[in-house]
Amino acid sequence: MLFTQALIRGGISLFIMGGIAAILYVQGKNSDAKSTLIAGFIVFFVAAASVIYNIKPWSFTKQSIVHFGVMLVTVYPILLFSGWFAVGSIGDAIKIFLIFALAGILLWSLFLALAKIFS
Repeated sequence: MLFTQALIRGGISLFIMGGIAAILYVQGKNSDAKSTLIAGFIVFFVAAASVIYNIKPWSFTKQSIVHFGVMLVTVYPILLFSGWFAVGSIGDAIKIFLIFALAGILLWSLFLALAKIFS
């Protein structure tokens, strides 16, 4: 059931972003199409992994740690190979990781605050 929900949540986003990427490609905007498709894959994994927070027996801490782990093995590699960042050394990969982690902490905090406000 969670796997199906994950595919639906992520799939809808990827379908929309893939459609936009296809339109951009047809228009000859190849670089924009590539970036949009990459963003679509990132959104796919973020949206799909959101089902982790529906696993009731797990504590919020465990859900958050597992979610971070899933992002680490899906989104972080996409960032490394996206071409959005120069990756010529381990130092570059660490800088990208720090950007990834900081953005994750900020977004996690924002959505936590929003969840508390609207619950």
